Amino acid sequence: MNAVAEECGFIVAYPEQTQAANAQKCWNWFRSGDQERDRGEPALIAGITRQIVAEYPVDPARIYIAGLSAGGAAAAIMAASYPDLYAAVGIHSGLACGAARDLPSAFAAMQGKGLAGRTSAHRFVPVITFHGENDRTVHPSNSKAIHDLGASDPHIATLRKSSQEGRSAGGHRYRCVKLLDQHGVSWSEHWHVAGSGHAWSGGSPNGSYTDPAGPNASKEMFRFFLQHALSKR
Repeated sequence: MNAVAEECGFIVAYPEQTQAANAQKCWNWFRSGDQERDRGEPALIAGITRQIVAEYPVDPARIYIAGLSAGGAAAAIMAASYPDLYAAVGIHSGLACGAARDLPSAFAAMQGKGLAGRTSAHRFVPVITFHGENDRTVHPSNSKAIHDLGASDPHIATLRKSSQEGRSAGGHRYRCVKLLDQHGVSWSEHWHVAGSGHAWSGGSPNGSYTDPAGPNASKEMFRFFLQHALSKR
């Protein structure tokens, strides 16, 4: 993300969870108190976002949020809770907002048996997801569920579907399904990466939970994000 941000002129912030709040330092995406606007962790992350906008030369119409695993689930919650703050969302190996309400339902959701989930009731937030076919931590069906939720939006239901397959430079096959409007703008993208597990596709080999052989999720998310701005709606 840092490399792509330097190339594209973005500011990237990395909110960090404390071990006191979660033993694994993960976001508590499965707790009902951390799934609502202006409550719990969503309020903290939104507060960090607004502080950055206040202190740095940031275009408030071009704020995006992304995450991996629990961070992906947290990103989904932020998009659903703050559609007026984030122009688009990237969810890697994550789960839909509301897919779980407690720890037992979290484990069920991670196995692909989650609750119905929800999206923003006020505005569809453009979404791009990545998921490894061999993910044994968060079942790949969770990313499909995210897009199925969005498909109920009247605007999204009218979009043209485009599907493409390819192979990354590192050798992983992938399939990408996009929903495009009449101008060719992509509002929903689902990347399914064969041969990859619970790891950031195309991530740095120096990082944890990364798969350098996959298509570059960071670059694809930035490409997707740049198509969207709050001021254009």
